[in-house]
Amino acid sequence: MTEIQKEKQMQKDVEKENLEKEIGQIKEYEENIEKLKKLAEERFNQLKYLQADFENYKKNFEKEKQDIIKLANEGLVKDLLTIIDELEKALPSIENEKNKDGLNLLYRKIIKTLESHGLKEIDAIGKEFDPYYHEAFFREKSDKAE
Repeated sequence: MTEIQKEKQMQKDVEKENLEKEIGQIKEYEENIEKLKKLAEERFNQLKYLQADFENYKKNFEKEKQDIIKLANEGLVKDLLTIIDELEKALPSIENEKNKDGLNLLYRKIIKTLESHGLKEIDAIGKEFDPYYHEAFFREKSDKAE
């Protein structure tokens, strides 16, 4: 083998080594790309679950908010019902017609306001208590009823 052939062979060997190194690097890059793709997919899935959790949180928050408003209004309505009961008791005992008319006007206005907020009077006197329809306002011991 001549000197030129040896030199060409060495050059081919060096090129081959460089090519093998580049192929090794390409394989390494491909493996890294696959790892990064898997990681990106995991992060994307985590993000989707997080978004779904946040949507559920918002829905639950809104429901709880509405429940709190409802419960707050419920306390107010119960207090107003007590006042209405007192007005109903007071109206027949008033002798002055002007005072009676004024209280009647006030009574009707309170009833109308409660009705506009969804509360309406039901016929329950003398009927059996139904916990799905009626709400007990207070208890009283009696030999006549359950």
